[in-house]
Amino acid sequence: MIDLHYWPTPNGQKVRIFCEEAGIEYRILPVNIGIGDQFKPDFLAISPNNRMPAIVDHAPADGGAPISIFESGAILLYLADKTGKFIPANERGRANVMQWLMWQMANLGPMAGQNGHFNTYAPEKIPYAIERYVKETTRLYGVLDKQLGSNQFIAGAYSIADMACYPWIVPYERHRQDIDDFPNLKRWFATIRARPPVQFCYEHGEAMRAGHTLMTDEAKRILFGQTAGNLK
Repeated sequence: MIDLHYWPTPNGQKVRIFCEEAGIEYRILPVNIGIGDQFKPDFLAISPNNRMPAIVDHAPADGGAPISIFESGAILLYLADKTGKFIPANERGRANVMQWLMWQMANLGPMAGQNGHFNTYAPEKIPYAIERYVKETTRLYGVLDKQLGSNQFIAGAYSIADMACYPWIVPYERHRQDIDDFPNLKRWFATIRARPPVQFCYEHGEAMRAGHTLMTDEAKRILFGQTAGNLK
């Protein structure tokens, strides 16, 4: 049994998609980031960066005590290794998947995240910041589109690289991207979106979010006003 500490954000959806695709037995433990659940001591004990998702594996392969993991990329890699699914066993295939997973973690996620922040949530619209992150998001879409020009999925076969990237493409309109400008990416996006486990995760995510207005003034204070003091 895997405990998944989750809220339906792009990073949360990555891990839930894997669990559904792989048929892992898991249970959702909601972490409502708009009301500060991420600062609760029990959650900080397994996710010291006060970010979700995080997991606790109660049946690790070594048969020992439960293992807790934070950071969505690390979780995906751990679960892929645990199940032997969605990552190649051979060295070259594995390296290819890992480099695209790290690309998402270091590039697509952070840049699209800043794009969304300055376009949607920042109290002051700063033209330089908006232009900077919109352009960088566009560049990254171009990188992905080029890769998908010769691959059905990002690293060949469907893998954790696709699961990591897809949720960060979902808000493309909010990130001021025209997906028609990236035909290979558009084709891939439609293919992933049509997968039943992906549809399940987004439908249930929306139901979970219903009734919770994330971006109230108080939620913005919680999400964007964090300091080192929040870790105590």
